[in-house]
Formats: sequence, structure tokens, C-alpha cells
Amino acid sequence: MTAILSVEKLTKKFPGKPPMVAVDGISFDLQKGEILGLLGPNGAGKTTTIHMLLGTLTYTSGSILYFGKDFRKNRSDVLQNVAFASTYVNVPWKLTIRQNLDVFGRLYGLSGPEIKLRSIPLLERFGIADKLDVTVTQLSAGQLTRLIIVKAFLVKPLIALLDEPTASLDPDMAKEVCSFLLEQRDKEGTSMLFTSHKMDEVAELCDRILFLQSGKIIANDIPENLVKTISHSRLELVVVEGMEKVIALAVEKKFSYKSDHRWIELEMEDTFIAPFLIELARANISYSSIRINQPNLEDYFLKMVKR
Repeated sequence: MTAILSVEKLTKKFPGKPPMVAVDGISFDLQKGEILGLLGPNGAGKTTTIHMLLGTLTYTSGSILYFGKDFRKNRSDVLQNVAFASTYVNVPWKLTIRQNLDVFGRLYGLSGPEIKLRSIPLLERFGIADKLDVTVTQLSAGQLTRLIIVKAFLVKPLIALLDEPTASLDPDMAKEVCSFLLEQRDKEGTSMLFTSHKMDEVAELCDRILFLQSGKIIANDIPENLVKTISHSRLELVVVEGMEKVIALAVEKKFSYKSDHRWIELEMEDTFIAPFLIELARANISYSSIRINQPNLEDYFLKMVKR
């Protein structure tokens, strides 16, 4: 199967002595109907990669193929099927929502009636249909973010490049956006490249994850397999009596921990949990609550950042 987006040895160097390498020879494919997560700490090269994929930043070397076509030679044709949404971009401030969508839709070849037919359900979905004739300057940060998402999907793109699209949204609306993105993947077959620092969203949405570190891809796998590389779990206890003994035992075993009054959380390998609880019982340490938290994508992210 031909990838809908294929990136080969993509590199971006910024001038300097020595040059600053922001993206260092990365290669990956995006399949039709796939949501591909692009993770990494700040400065890893995620946003630089997306701007090269948009053509707003020229790349130093490598290649980008959309739909089997060289992006450099077919930029205008390709971008008719590619949309972009980010919390960190703006739209013309003095225009109303209606005017913004009208201008943007016409750039993609849509007629006035088509723009209206497509935009109203999206605006209603994201709770800003009553703001059609409000200028962008009067919108809150969350409303602006929702407008940018509406704008991106107004054109029914084949590929959506999404750079932290929920960063400024409250939890309820962020959840609604995630549900919408899954619908677009399942019903429209839209392919997406998705960046976020919200690991619960990444776990829910992404079929596969690329992890960038210092401009290089250091992991490429499904979320479940990445989490399996974490052997540690977190043991939470509410200690009734004997917190000092618990902490002393944690120090002796070299378990990392954090505590607050009667609550303590300890990190250890799964095989150490049962023996540790037995030692607590032998030391007559009583606790009123216990919870074992299995590793998740956030644990994986933190592990990779520390590494």
C-alpha cells in the first residue's frame, strides 16, 4: 500500500557555527486513515517538522511525498488536500468568523453555499455557531482554537496536521474535539499527524507513535508496545501508622517515592510489590488504602525525556 505521506531522511539545519540541527534525517510514513502521534519534549523538532510538511519552512535535505507526489514540485496541488490546526496560530483578527471561513473556503475552491453547508454543523458541534458575526478579536482563546479546528476540517482534508490542537481548551471541549477527530478518521478516512503533551489524548487517539528526541526518531511503535517497555509500577498507600518506617524501607530498597502527610507513592518493579507489602506487614505498618497504578504513556514519556 502506498503511503499517503512519506518522509525520507528529512533534515533541517539553521545557520550558525556550527549549524543548529533541528530535525536530523527522520523517515516515516503516514497511511490512509491513520492517526500518527508525534511526541517529544520541547525543542525535539515536532513543530519544525510540521512546518516543513506545510511548506512554511524549507527543509535542508531529504524528501516529502504526498500521495506519491514530490511536495517541492507539487506544493499547490498537494496543499488543496492538506489542512493545519494549532493552538499557536492566528487568523485575521479584524474579520468575523463568517468572513474568515468564507475566505479560507474559497481558497480551497469552495462556493459560498458549500461553505455555509459545511461550516454550520461544525460551528454548532463546537459551540460557536452563535458567534458567526463576531470578530476574532472578541473571541476567547478557547473559542479561537475551536474556530481554527472548524477551519481545518471545513475543506474535508485528506491529511490534517494538528499541532497541540486542544492545548487551550477546557477538558469537556478537549474531549469533544478528540471524539470528533476519531469520527473523521473512521467516517472520512482522514489521516492525521497529531502532537500533544496530553498523554491521555495521545493514548486515546493515536494508532501509532513516533518519539522525537534532539531531532531524531528514537521510537516508532503502537502505544501499547511503548508502555510495555516500562517495567515499573506505582504503589500508592494511605498509611495509618508507621510512615517513617515505610520511608526508611523505601530508602533501603532504593525505591523512588513521594509523600504527603499520610499518603505515599512508591515506584518499583512489579515483582517487588508483593515482597514489599509482606515486609510492611512484618513491620506492623498499617494502611487504610492501597492502589497499584500500572505504567501508562505518560510514564513512557517521562522515562524518555529523562533518558
